[in-house]
Amino acid sequence: MTGFWLQTFGFPEIRSFDGPVRLNLRKGLALLVQLAEARAAVSRDVVATLLWPDSAIDVARARLRRLLHRIEQALGQPVFETDRTSLRWSPSVELSVDAQLFEAACERADFAQACGYYHGDFLAGFALPDCAEFEEWAFFRREALRGRYLHALERLVQDNNAAGDHAAAAVRATRLVELDPLSEIYGRHLIRSLLLAGDRQAAERHHAALTRRLHDELGVTPEAETEELMQEAAMPTVLAIPVTRYAEGDSIHLAYQTFGSGEFDILVMPGFVSHVERVWEHPSCRAFLVSMMALGRLIIFDRRGVGLSDRVGSAPNVDVTAEDIGTVLRAAKSRRVVLFGASECGPACIKFAVDHPRLVAGLILFGSLAKGCRTPNYPYALTVEQFEIWRRQLIGAWGSAAGIETFGPSLAHDAKSKAWWAGLLRAASSPGGIWAVLAALRDADVLELLPKLSVPTLVLHRRGDRAVRIAAGRDMAARIAGAEFVELDGDDHWFFAGDQRPVLDAIRQFVSDLRRPGPKRTRPRT
Repeated sequence: MTGFWLQTFGFPEIRSFDGPVRLNLRKGLALLVQLAEARAAVSRDVVATLLWPDSAIDVARARLRRLLHRIEQALGQPVFETDRTSLRWSPSVELSVDAQLFEAACERADFAQACGYYHGDFLAGFALPDCAEFEEWAFFRREALRGRYLHALERLVQDNNAAGDHAAAAVRATRLVELDPLSEIYGRHLIRSLLLAGDRQAAERHHAALTRRLHDELGVTPEAETEELMQEAAMPTVLAIPVTRYAEGDSIHLAYQTFGSGEFDILVMPGFVSHVERVWEHPSCRAFLVSMMALGRLIIFDRRGVGLSDRVGSAPNVDVTAEDIGTVLRAAKSRRVVLFGASECGPACIKFAVDHPRLVAGLILFGSLAKGCRTPNYPYALTVEQFEIWRRQLIGAWGSAAGIETFGPSLAHDAKSKAWWAGLLRAASSPGGIWAVLAALRDADVLELLPKLSVPTLVLHRRGDRAVRIAAGRDMAARIAGAEFVELDGDDHWFFAGDQRPVLDAIRQFVSDLRRPGPKRTRPRT
């Protein structure tokens, strides 16, 4: 039995384990890649329509039959298992695909091996201009794999520096900067690695180059943390950064941080996208988190698929995210926790609180909603069609300050806030990677869980919230027995934007009430 190696990173090609194979058929290569990615039988009509979208179906079927024959002639043996309606790679053929080997290495946290497979972006330079559906599929697959590659490189930079191999860290950080020259967090990785390696001259050159790029492309100056790297003479200060740890569960590694101490743990989940290190770089976000540290030990983490946690191909739905909350709390050895779920993370916090009421001391929901899309019994969200339009618009602008006018209108005209948000998006995910995260939001539904909540609950919502209507917050509070509902002034969806004082005052009072023995307050406040 002959085996084949299918290269998808870079321009696609197929090679036999016994020697080179010449297959000069662009649609043939596209077909082999798609069948390998599917890992299952695919409808003949689907493939025919995908490759010949402008042809009548009977003509497309005939072209597909001829293409299958030409491929097997070129490969020198039968490689397809077919019937009248479907086709697939034959199970008798030993097939290795670099993209699948890359993902498998990422999932077992072997990031060095994973990066060894990545020789270029997925199907780089390969196009079928007359096949729009194939082009769209290839784009999102390319972006998702690229996001995982960036994450793997970032993990290697951190691991190399931790092991004292600063030269290797600098090489990988250089690659990160090449891939995303406007990311200050990647620029800092490189500068820090060079400083640790003792090459201050090179660090100064890269700092100057980063400063020029930010000025020319974004019209901003470097952030304070970037400047401090160069200003500090003592190396221990260079290392004084938040400690990011990893919790492992279900073969997934979740990045998390803990700060401070107290009677309760305060777990903060900020929304659909996060980056546990980048969040500290915005002054307002940092100030909010520091204020929360005064209430107990702060815990933050990146959900699977975003930030510094493992990138995955599947959607992190409510059930999965609730399980990840448990994984992080176990790793942090938490005994009693107050959950703070903002926006799209509210449903997962609700699910966890219903499943683990003894562990959850209290639940705070900010700007959240119970369902991702509108239904007859829930008129407070976008329709499926409206959601898809919004999702495409957000992804189309990914890497810029996408959506800041909706999420944080009070910060929308602040150049540094826009640069921070754009950098956080690039560091947290890729357009292809965030597609699945947003699909999970669209399908979220915890309406039936709300009456089952038995923990003290505080629902906070700003009256002018542009992302989630306040009616969604009112409805949520009404469905939770004894929930306290607080309407706040302002139109920012981000909890840290705008006036933080009313938000923090309500949270402090809620946590203070949790510490008191006896019945908890249930009277709604507005």
